[in-house]
Amino acid sequence: MLLRLIRPAVGLLVLMTLLLGIAYPLLITGVAKIAFPRQAAGSLIYLDEKLRGSTLIGQSFSEPQYFWGRPSATTPQPYHGGASTGSNLGPLNPALLEVVKTNAKALHDADPDNRQPIPVDLVTASASGLDPEISPAGAHYQAARIARARSLPLAQVEALIAAHEQGRLLGFIGERRVNVLELNLAMDRLR
Repeated sequence: MLLRLIRPAVGLLVLMTLLLGIAYPLLITGVAKIAFPRQAAGSLIYLDEKLRGSTLIGQSFSEPQYFWGRPSATTPQPYHGGASTGSNLGPLNPALLEVVKTNAKALHDADPDNRQPIPVDLVTASASGLDPEISPAGAHYQAARIARARSLPLAQVEALIAAHEQGRLLGFIGERRVNVLELNLAMDRLR
C-alpha cells in the first residue's frame, strides 16, 4: 500500500528534476547564448586579448587618476562575487555612520579642495555590494581630481562622463548611471 503511494511521488520528483532542474535551464541558457551572446557570457570586456573585467560587477579602483565606484560590502575582499551581500546595517546603526564617515574622509583626503556635497552613492554600499555603476553626480564629483591627476582639461573629463552616461531603462525604470569600468577604460584610451 505504502509503495503504491511512494512510487508515483518518486517518479514525479525524478521527472520534475529532469525537466525543471536540467532541461529548462539548458534551454534558457541556449536561448540566452543565441539571443544575447555577450550578456550570457558575463558582459566581459577584453582589451588586447586581456580580460579587464565585467560591466556587471564592480571593481576596486583606488588610484587618484581613476573614477571610484560605490563602496563594496563584500568580504574578504571588495567586489567578491561569491560573497555578494549588503552590509545589513540599518540607517540608525552607529556602525553605518562610521562607515559613511570613513568613506567621506577618503574622498575628501583624495581631493581636499572639492567643496561639493558628496553624492550618497560614493559613501554607501549597494544592496549586492557589487554595483558596477555610480550616479552621474558621483562621476562629476570626482572629475576635478581625475583631470588634475591626468593633466587633462576638466571639460574633457566632463564630456567623457556625459558620453558614458546611461539613461533609465525604457525611459522610466531605475536611475541615470555611469559604468565605472567602462569610464575608466575610456580615460585610459585618452592617453
